[in-house]
Amino acid sequence: MTPLSRDAFAVTSTYLNHAAVGVLPKSTRDAIHRFVDAHGDAGVLGTFGYEAKMPEYRAQFAALLGGAGDEIAFLRNTGDGATILAHGVDWNAGDELLLCHDEFPSNVYPWLALRERGVNVRLLSGRLTPERLRAEISARTRAVVVSWVSYFDGYRHDIAQLAEIAHASGAYCFVDVIQGLGALHLDVRETGIDAAFGSGAKWMLALQGVGYLWVRRSVMERLRVALPGWRSVKDMWAFHDYEQPWIDEASRYEGGTPNFLGALSLATSATFLRDAGTLAIQSHILALRERLIDGLLRHDVELITKPDAHVASGIVTFRASVDDQVAFGRSLQAKGFVTTWRPTGIRVAPHGYNTDDEIDAFVALVAARIHNE
Repeated sequence: MTPLSRDAFAVTSTYLNHAAVGVLPKSTRDAIHRFVDAHGDAGVLGTFGYEAKMPEYRAQFAALLGGAGDEIAFLRNTGDGATILAHGVDWNAGDELLLCHDEFPSNVYPWLALRERGVNVRLLSGRLTPERLRAEISARTRAVVVSWVSYFDGYRHDIAQLAEIAHASGAYCFVDVIQGLGALHLDVRETGIDAAFGSGAKWMLALQGVGYLWVRRSVMERLRVALPGWRSVKDMWAFHDYEQPWIDEASRYEGGTPNFLGALSLATSATFLRDAGTLAIQSHILALRERLIDGLLRHDVELITKPDAHVASGIVTFRASVDDQVAFGRSLQAKGFVTTWRPTGIRVAPHGYNTDDEIDAFVALVAARIHNE
């Protein structure tokens, strides 16, 4: 038995590519169809009921990661979350920000832009282990930014330890959680991190073009609203009261009209994942990971993913002993096994509905392709 029922999905391939774009559960797909039908049938009369449920959607999503609904903002993407945080801190010239050099660009460019304000953005090589952070952090460090899980090889950072070290030096700890949330269990309060951000289209099994930001309430009170919109204020319907305060919720960071359809997809999929049990999903995915690694290592492949269990996630990246990794990945896809393939290797990312048999069949195909069978 898998924690997520295979019958809950309509996908027809052996889909092992959730680190790129996940598939929609049928329940989320059907909810989206109902929204579109309501919009087509009645315009604002059809969509207003969904708009009115935005607090409910935020609460549904927040429950998945251990936060509160008023600490959630629905955004466009991961970069929006980073940008809101980057421009929310009251930086001074000479302040320092620590960031890994191998982050996905969504979690780099918003922070690099701070150089224009005199912030020293330091790109650190290698993994941001607790020991490394202790060695690098200084009195000038105002924020530590890291991805919970590396998009490239699935390395999982110890964000609780990193947050503790950052706070001991008076710095924030901001975390891009896109490659972990939905696959791994997360309780933001237990980790101690100050903010978490990401997008819905991967392990969260929601639509593309919708993101999220969780901000600890005590941190929210210190972050400026750098990108305000008409919905950022306490009473958004008082159109000409331009001097009113910001709303006392993270929705202040949404600015203008949010993506109601995207928020619906996130909330519906979050409930689907939470009902299945995040710990059960995590356990299943990590077991598939171990099975996959064990199988691959019996054949002529270079494992790029670190095999250690304490840094494990849902991502496994390897290089086959062939000249062209992209052509190799395409040949796997032609046989119905969907992964991410780049010149740097093949990235595999199963979810809670994938099975042992699918992993075994994938390994068998990899072996056959390597040996030209």
